[in-house]
Amino acid sequence: MFDWPNITVPSSSEHGLKPGDKDLQRSTCVLGFFPVIYYSSLLCVGVPVNILTAVALSRLASRTKKAMHVYLLALTGSDILSQLFIIFVGFLLETAVFHREVPTLLLRSVSMAEFAANHASIWATVPLTVDRYVALCHPLLHRQISYPARARRIITVVFFLALLSGIPFFWWSDMWRVAHPPTSLDSALIWTHVTIIYFLPCSIFLVLNLLIIHRLQARQRQVPCQEERGGSGARLAPRRRLGKSTAMLLAITSAFAILWAPRTIVVIYHLYVSSVHKDWRVHLAYDLSNMLAMLNTAVNFFLYCFVSKPFRVAVRDVLFLRGGSVVPPKDNPQPAGPRQSLYVLAV
Repeated sequence: MFDWPNITVPSSSEHGLKPGDKDLQRSTCVLGFFPVIYYSSLLCVGVPVNILTAVALSRLASRTKKAMHVYLLALTGSDILSQLFIIFVGFLLETAVFHREVPTLLLRSVSMAEFAANHASIWATVPLTVDRYVALCHPLLHRQISYPARARRIITVVFFLALLSGIPFFWWSDMWRVAHPPTSLDSALIWTHVTIIYFLPCSIFLVLNLLIIHRLQARQRQVPCQEERGGSGARLAPRRRLGKSTAMLLAITSAFAILWAPRTIVVIYHLYVSSVHKDWRVHLAYDLSNMLAMLNTAVNFFLYCFVSKPFRVAVRDVLFLRGGSVVPPKDNPQPAGPRQSLYVLAV
């Protein structure tokens, strides 16, 4: 999916280029071997922490029976697939080891798998955001429709659609190595790509997060009235937990929007202004933006640890090879009450 920096020998199709053919010469890669070190380090850190995240979330999902943990588990699994297909296979093997001197069919098949894994990683966050919106804004409805079995069916559909969405990118052009200007097919694929991985999910995140924030602000404005009636003690604890889970959701979606924005901009710039193949500055920007985008596959573990005490406890239990119990809600120990839907475990 990603077009990695040129740290390899020219391909066989470029050996015939003449020194004076400026329009066909590649732009200079100024990063050298730094991307190899960066992606190797990211893989060595990202895969273990994501596996640890998956084990901890599996424990939480089996204990709490909450749909949100199923969505987070799916997000973690798709991040692992993205790291394996994009970083390990696409960059370290195909580019750094084999210098992309492999059959074209294999290159295109791997590219298709990279796009599918990337789409799954991004779109697994969408049902999570919808679930949090329904939990905070429509708690009674959330109690009826949100449960692990339904969440697993939703994730299955998301992954199947992600797999289908990767098929057109079998014809994705290698942006760094293709010398000719983008064709109409390239333009269609690029716009489809940025719409699927950035504009559409970010629009959903923006709308739902604004609605969630508006709902929470409305609840906060109701607190003084509740205090005057003497009912503040029963409401303050749930409000804090909702704040933590909202902070976690905003952190995940904001990290995605920030880390993927540079690559989206550079891809569109390549399409309409200056080619990655010709301009070393665009080439550099593209390499750096790819690094930022791939960083998104390894940061969620640290966000969960920062926000969620139950997740930290689960991680500690996994690391020390012992069983543990999830910290129960202090003010709502019974799982059957209608207020349970208001309790959001911040992981």
